[in-house]
Amino acid sequence: MKLAAIDIGSNAARLLISEATESNGKVEFNKLNLVRVPLRLGFDVFEKKEISPDKTSMILNTIKAYKSLLDAYEVKYCKAAATSAMRDAANSSDIIDQVKRETGIEIEIISGGEEASLIYENHIAENMDKEHAYLYIDVGGGSTELTFFAQTKLIFKESFNIGTIRLLKKQVDEGHWEEMKNFIKEKTRPYVDQIVAIGSGGNINKIFSMSKKKDGKPLPFELLKDYYKEFSSFSLEERIKLYKLREDRADVIVPALQIYINVMRWANAPEIFVPKIGLADGLIQHLYQELKEVHKTTNINQP
Repeated sequence: MKLAAIDIGSNAARLLISEATESNGKVEFNKLNLVRVPLRLGFDVFEKKEISPDKTSMILNTIKAYKSLLDAYEVKYCKAAATSAMRDAANSSDIIDQVKRETGIEIEIISGGEEASLIYENHIAENMDKEHAYLYIDVGGGSTELTFFAQTKLIFKESFNIGTIRLLKKQVDEGHWEEMKNFIKEKTRPYVDQIVAIGSGGNINKIFSMSKKKDGKPLPFELLKDYYKEFSSFSLEERIKLYKLREDRADVIVPALQIYINVMRWANAPEIFVPKIGLADGLIQHLYQELKEVHKTTNINQP
């Protein structure tokens, strides 16, 4: 079964197409294609509180292109979700209506809590040992989602309006940081010295690939601090040239590292695993479960 997910974030929009196959009660998702378009909606929204006509046109063109790919891959089932920037934009409902009219694709604006839950649905930590507590950290352009569980039990899921683009726009003050710090310290205190971080998002994936670490190996907290100091010492243009980064990655990678470092420090997490998961992966798994439930109900109701 071919499934697709569209994730419209504050920095970029992603289309993930996967094939789900079930064997012996276990499902595997094989990635067929992943397309990323740097819409950068947060640069409009977090300053002007709405999405400009130019950005609206970009959204429409992007979703139309995605629709063509869905048709080419013969994908029947797709789930589309928008996060922080679209949550905050005054004209988001008009744009969603226009996208639905012109492409047939319905975009759902999800809350920060729903975003955290969908990322958690990847269940990466469930395959790890039960002696540790696991803190998912998903850093986006507009918000950071934290999901924490210990002994296989979900302890909390929380979203904070601290994101890379908000930091670049100087829209995160000490109060925001203090709120996040106090929350993390209070909620994770009973699990001190047990916490392992799990990172998702394009920036931590990029850091992991630059580190040359083998898949499955964690990044030490001190290494993230070293990268932060190193990247911060160069201008945007120098980062693009020296590290061969796209501009839309080179500007957000420094504030992203700042967020990961702060969260890990406050949770006393000495390392972070980077399994290359994200909201799109969670959307596809959620869609698969929805379809499975519908199929089960249909079979039960048949005479």
